[in-house]
Amino acid sequence: MNYKRKAFTIFAIIIFLALLNLMFFQTEGFADELGTMQEMLDDGDAGESGVLDGLFKFFSYTGFRNATPGHLVMILVGLIFIFLAIRFDYEPLLLIPIGTGVIIGNIPFFQDGGINLQLGIYQEGSVLNYLYYGVVKGIYPPLIFLGIGAMTDFSSLISNPRLMLLGAAAQVGIFLTFLGALYLGFNMPESGAIGIIGGADGPTAIFLSSKLANGSIINGVQTQNLIGPIAIAAYSYMALVPVIQPPIMRLLTNKKERVIRMKPPRSVSKLEKILFPIVALILTTFISPGALPLLGMLFFGNILKESGVTKRLADTARTSLIDIVTILLGLTVGASTQADVFLTSQSILIFILGAISFVIATSGGVIFAKVMNLFLGKENRINPLIGAAGVSAVPDSARVVQTEGLRYDPSNHLLMHAMAPNVSGVIGSAVAAGIMMSFLM
Repeated sequence: MNYKRKAFTIFAIIIFLALLNLMFFQTEGFADELGTMQEMLDDGDAGESGVLDGLFKFFSYTGFRNATPGHLVMILVGLIFIFLAIRFDYEPLLLIPIGTGVIIGNIPFFQDGGINLQLGIYQEGSVLNYLYYGVVKGIYPPLIFLGIGAMTDFSSLISNPRLMLLGAAAQVGIFLTFLGALYLGFNMPESGAIGIIGGADGPTAIFLSSKLANGSIINGVQTQNLIGPIAIAAYSYMALVPVIQPPIMRLLTNKKERVIRMKPPRSVSKLEKILFPIVALILTTFISPGALPLLGMLFFGNILKESGVTKRLADTARTSLIDIVTILLGLTVGASTQADVFLTSQSILIFILGAISFVIATSGGVIFAKVMNLFLGKENRINPLIGAAGVSAVPDSARVVQTEGLRYDPSNHLLMHAMAPNVSGVIGSAVAAGIMMSFLM
């Protein structure tokens, strides 16, 4: 097929550049040759040497001269992200900005001798560095939550509050991953930031890592800057929800459980919809004040939506604003994966822990739904599949539940039921982040 030929062409070009890089541009012999060439220029005719010196300087600043195998590997990763987004429609609104950012962040440029060309995301004064400030200081995630709140309908959760427990159960992945990170040698703040990947919530992961694993001293402990690896891991697993979750759901349930029909959600009044975000805002932030920037904006966005008198503000929050912030967030997070910063053993461990935590979170929701059924009457039983939506990958995990339910019973629509644990998972992961901050900062 055509896309296969295109993919093969891209991979062939990358392999060719990698071989060229290893053979010519990264050897001591080549560096010596450049030094000899410079000496010849210094000893030669002034006019000739001016032209050659200009050519030599031009070449020394090109990406071909400064490329490393790490740069080429990361550019390949960026291309794979873009391919997955376009070919398989895996979270394209996230993976295309992130994939492009990975490529931008790994374009090699001259960095020797302390020269600051103001190009890279880690070079003070560069445009990317200024845009990255919103990630480092945790500005973008609350704005994302504002948009999420303005587009979220909490009716399913209000009509069946017991389903909130499934969202809480899925957060077990966060705390088990925290313990796993400690076991693997990460310090306490770093482990807290890594653990939040288990919530499958990209903005929350970025927010917490910007507080606990930003390269500064946290509570007397020197931390590494793990924002890039944590963010990429969180968003990668969010994008792979349709791939990762179905096998786990099938493994933990039987056919009889998958076709359980749940009672239709009751109708929710407008007053309930208005009161819910106000009460939830006060209650959750009293429990976990550290989550105030996230939950405050989430419920503020929902108040804009449900009040009925701020339609323009709600429309802006859930369309233009969240789109702009998503572009900036994805691009700068991708660009932060500079090869010399990102390609480390710690990054590999973070990806492994992220995968394990996502599996645990999905399993926790499904298993807890089965446990709840032991105490519920036959007419109130829960389809265990909706427990998988307890991870806060909104609304993808709820859609996966819907798809799986229809696979075994084409008339059994679970989407509205699944949205209850899904949105409670968003709240639960933010509360967990606040609790982590209160313990570790």
